[in-house]
Amino acid sequence: MDKKDMNEIWIQYTKTHSTALKEMLTEYYVDLVRLVAGRLGIYLNQYIDIDDLVGYGILGLIDAIDKFDPTKNVKFETYASLRIRGAILDAIRKLDWIPRTLRKKQKDLDKAHVELEMKLGRLPLGQEVADNLNISLEEYNNLLKEVNVSTLVSIDENVYHFESIRDYNAQIPDHYVEENEIKATLTEVIDELPEREKKVIILYYYEELTLKEISRVLEVSESRVSQLHTKAVSRLRMHMSKYHLDLPL
Repeated sequence: MDKKDMNEIWIQYTKTHSTALKEMLTEYYVDLVRLVAGRLGIYLNQYIDIDDLVGYGILGLIDAIDKFDPTKNVKFETYASLRIRGAILDAIRKLDWIPRTLRKKQKDLDKAHVELEMKLGRLPLGQEVADNLNISLEEYNNLLKEVNVSTLVSIDENVYHFESIRDYNAQIPDHYVEENEIKATLTEVIDELPEREKKVIILYYYEELTLKEISRVLEVSESRVSQLHTKAVSRLRMHMSKYHLDLPL
């Protein structure tokens, strides 16, 4: 089906809201759902099957089709991606399996990173962080997985900081000075990340690759990509706190 055919289907659907046309639109854009679900998989691959994420995302796609106005100067893919991601995140929140104590664990982890970096004069190793927290390396790795899930809960509110870094030198109104400062500082601290962690951030937030695609590029398992992502975000959060800038990733 080419673009001309799709435009005609949209015109007819907005006039009739035909169930048959809606099914055609849903089927046509289902790959967009798989793409969004695949990207969110970097947070959830240890917990939820990708097919379940796609199922949640389909509800967002249907909602987007119902509410989209083709006369507006907005691409449907852009509009629908936000609805799909929102539907998946809403479903995740409703599962309510994220422990209430996770925020404290996250703060303890960030604090350990800060203390060890100041003491050692370099980025700490996983075993060193585990020792600082008085836990085993296995418990430390499990903690990283938990924090990864916590990160997802607020990702829809904070991903903008990453995705807009490339344009941080653009002319902006005065009331966006603080936002610009965050993006400029974040650019600097990303450059200081270990090479593989930096690659994960770039491939995920800038190149918009899925978890599976990143694992192929780096030639490591999907679980390893998730772990690298969690470590990178933890380091970024820790570095931003040193500049007294809030980045609640």
